[in-house]
Amino acid sequence: MFILSKILGALAQPLAWVAALLFLGLILFSRRPRLARRLIGTALALMLLMGWQPLPDLLIRHLEQQYAEMPPQADLRSYVGVIVLGGATESGEVAQAHTQPLLNGAAERMTAPVAALLRTSHLRVVFTGGEGALLGSGPSEASRAQVFFDSMGLSGKRVEYESASRTTYENAVLTAQLPGVDKTQRWLLVTSAWHMPRSMATFVKAGWNVTAYPVDFRTGVSTRWTEYSLRDGVDSWQLALHELLGLAAYRATGRL
Repeated sequence: MFILSKILGALAQPLAWVAALLFLGLILFSRRPRLARRLIGTALALMLLMGWQPLPDLLIRHLEQQYAEMPPQADLRSYVGVIVLGGATESGEVAQAHTQPLLNGAAERMTAPVAALLRTSHLRVVFTGGEGALLGSGPSEASRAQVFFDSMGLSGKRVEYESASRTTYENAVLTAQLPGVDKTQRWLLVTSAWHMPRSMATFVKAGWNVTAYPVDFRTGVSTRWTEYSLRDGVDSWQLALHELLGLAAYRATGRL
């Protein structure tokens, strides 16, 4: 499943489609010039369309709106802890060159649990994440996360780490095997809002008693129809396609 996830991740890169069409157009240009021109024209049109932000935002918004945002003042006394999914730290290659905690654009996955722990003294955090890169090197994501939590003054028994998982499914299965973790008790599940539908379904299927705590929202109520950026559009399309393909793969393999 891990290799499949990497293949799906490659397919979710929209610029790879553009490159494939351009490559085919160049190969066929001498033998089938009309078809080649159509392929090249399609590639250019596709690339230009990717910059129109309302389209990918519509897909991301649909994912994000499936679970309501938990308010900061929510009563957390009935929960035993917070499960934090990996994905918010910089790569191991970058981390091994620095000593300070390094977070990426999904930093709220890490900061939201800190705020919850400061408000509620009995909560514990379980961070789950190993090395998600196919050929990754350097410290595991759990080790990178520990640098962050330690810098926040959260260490010892309040924070635990699961460092072997590489996918959302493995997050659910391997975290349940940690000593002292009872998946039938009430847990908060923290991950990006767009990733929450797949995460919740996977954890529930694995027998967890979890409540969604979505963070890292990428869309608002609407997107202006004039919003255009090739850089941001490509990023949004890749995020949306990666998650939709992940949902489809998890359904096909019975993990949801």
